[in-house]
Amino acid sequence: MVAGPEAGAEAARARALAVLRIRGAALGVALVPAAVAVVLLVGGLTGRIGRADPVTSSTGWDTVRWVVTGIALVVLLLAALVTTVVVRARPALSPSVPIAEESAPDLYRLVRDLADRLEVPAPSAIALTPDCDSWLEDRTHRAHGPPRGKAAGGAGAGVREGARAVQAPVLVIGSPFMWWMRVAELRALLAPVVAGTGPSANPDIAAARRFVRGLDAAVAVSARAKHPLGAPASAFVGWAARLLLRACREHAMEMERCVAAAASERAQNVDYGLRIVAQEQVGLAYAGWDRLLTRVALPAWRLGRWPSRLDAGVVSALTELSRRDRLAEGFTSRLGERPACDLLEEPGAVDRAASLLAARLFHGGPAEPGPDWSPVGWQQYPEEVVDRKWRLEAARLHRVLDALPPVTDGGRPGRAEPGGPEEPGAAGDPDGLVAAGGAADPSGPAAAYGPAVAEGLVAGEPSAGPESSGPTLVRVIERLTAGERASDLVAARLGAELAREERAEAARQAAREPVADGPDAGVTWGDGLADGLPLFPMQPPRTGRELLADHVTAMVCCAAVDTAGAAPGLDWLDGPILLVEGARRSDLGHPVLRLVDDGDAGPLGEWLGEVGVRPEKPVRLV
Repeated sequence: MVAGPEAGAEAARARALAVLRIRGAALGVALVPAAVAVVLLVGGLTGRIGRADPVTSSTGWDTVRWVVTGIALVVLLLAALVTTVVVRARPALSPSVPIAEESAPDLYRLVRDLADRLEVPAPSAIALTPDCDSWLEDRTHRAHGPPRGKAAGGAGAGVREGARAVQAPVLVIGSPFMWWMRVAELRALLAPVVAGTGPSANPDIAAARRFVRGLDAAVAVSARAKHPLGAPASAFVGWAARLLLRACREHAMEMERCVAAAASERAQNVDYGLRIVAQEQVGLAYAGWDRLLTRVALPAWRLGRWPSRLDAGVVSALTELSRRDRLAEGFTSRLGERPACDLLEEPGAVDRAASLLAARLFHGGPAEPGPDWSPVGWQQYPEEVVDRKWRLEAARLHRVLDALPPVTDGGRPGRAEPGGPEEPGAAGDPDGLVAAGGAADPSGPAAAYGPAVAEGLVAGEPSAGPESSGPTLVRVIERLTAGERASDLVAARLGAELAREERAEAARQAAREPVADGPDAGVTWGDGLADGLPLFPMQPPRTGRELLADHVTAMVCCAAVDTAGAAPGLDWLDGPILLVEGARRSDLGHPVLRLVDDGDAGPLGEWLGEVGVRPEKPVRLV
C-alpha cells in the first residue's frame, strides 16, 4: 500500500531502478563474449594463456581465441543493432490537436496555477484529443520534434534540441470535456493528471519509461519491416525487444501504478469534493460522445461529410439525454456556469480541428477537406446528410432490384429475355432461395394501400403499370412478398453491392498521398493513420437482413418525404429521424421488420395509410 505521495514516488523509483537493472543486465550479457575475447587475446600476447606468439602458436588456444573473437564481434554487432533501433525508433504518439499558449492563455494559466498548488512542474504544452480521457504524454523523443534549426510549433515549444530531454510531458485533454464540463469541474478533474508531472521529473522514472517505450517502438518497427534482405535482422530485433519487454513488464506496470497512486494522493487536497461530481460527468460525457459518434457522425462520414462541430454537439446530446433520463435531470442546471471551452480564444476553430481528427481516427477519412470530404453544420445536417443518406440507400436498393431476374407467375426468378442468358446469380441460387409464394388475398395486406394499389401488390402478380418498374415503394414490396425467402436473395445482392462500393472507396483512400505529420502539420495524427485506415472501427459489419431493413426504411422515408409532406430530421441521440407534421415517427421499425423477416406487408401498409404515403408514386433518387 502507498501511504502518501512521497512513499508512492519512492515505490515508483524502486520499480524504475528494477527496469534499469534489467537494461544493465542485458547490456552485460552482450559484453560478456567481448570481455572473454579480450582476456584471451591479452593472455596470449603476454604469454599467460598459451604461447606468447598467438600467430605462430600451434596449440588449441589459437582456435579458441579466434572463435571467441568472432562470436564477440557478432554479438556486439547484434547488440548495436538492437540498441540503435530501440534508441531511434519513434515511440507511439496519440492523435491530438496542439493548443498554442497564445490561443488559450486562460487554459494555460489554469493548468499552471493547478501545478503550483500541487507543487509539481507544469506540463510543457497542452493538446486536445477526441476522446473522453486525459493523460500526460512524453514527447521528448527527437522524432516528435521539429526539424533541426526550426522552432517547434505549439505552446511551450520554444525549446532547443538540446533541452528537449528535460522537457515536461504534454497534457492531453479529451475535447468533449472542454465543452461539457464547467471550468471548476475541469480543474478538479485535471488535478490528479497534472500531479503526475512530479514523478515524471524523476530521472530514474523518466529513463525507465524511455527504455520501455523504446522497446515497444522497436517491436512495432520490426513488425512493419517488409524488405526481404532486412527480414532476419528485423526478426532478431523484434525477438530481443519482446524478450526484454517480458522481463520488465511486471516492474513497469507496478511503476505506473505507483506513479498514479502518488499523483492521486497528492491531489487529495485540491477540489476533492468537486472531483467526485466531475467524475460523474465523465461517465455522462462518455455515453453522449459514443452515441453522437455512432448514431450521428458515422452516417455523415459514410457520405463523405464530416460534422465540423462535434464537441458542441456533445452538449446538445447530453442535454437531450438529461431531458429523457430522470437520473440526469440535475445536470442541466450546470449549463448556467462558465463552460471550459471559454478558456479557448477560438473554440470554433479548435472544435473544427478536433472534429476532423475524430473523423480520421474513427472512420479513416482524408486528412484535409476536399470536394469528396467537406464539412457540414448541424443546421444543414437533415437536408445534406439524412435526406441524401435515404436517397442513396434507396437508389442502391433499386439497382439491386434492376439486376435481379424478374419474378414469374409462380413466384420464382425467371430469365431476363426469352431464350437469353439468365441474370447474374439466378442460376447459382440454391433451389428455393426465392420460394414460390402463394397468391396473396386481394383483401389482405395489399388492400391496406387502397384500391388503386391493391391489385399490384398481389404476391407473384406484379403490376403491369409504370409504378411497378420505376423507383417506387410498390416495387420493393412486390419483390419482398414474392416468396418465403425472397428477402434472402435481395439481402445477399445488397451485401455484395455494398462490399463492392466499400472496396472501391478503400482503393481511393489507398491512392491518396501520405499524411503530413509533426508540429508543422497543425495536427498530430499519431501512429497507424498514415495508411488511411481507422484505428477504431465504429461498428461491426451489418448482416444482410440488417442492411435490407435499413434500405427498406430509407425507401419508405423517401416516399413519405416525396408524397406525404414528411421531412428529414436529426435526433442527438438516435441520429437520422423522420418528421411527420413536425413530430418524430419512431414506429416504422416494426412494420419494416415484418416485411423483411416474414414477407408480411400488412403492418407496413397500415402505417403508410396512416401517414398518407402513396407507394405507387416514384421517388426522387440520388
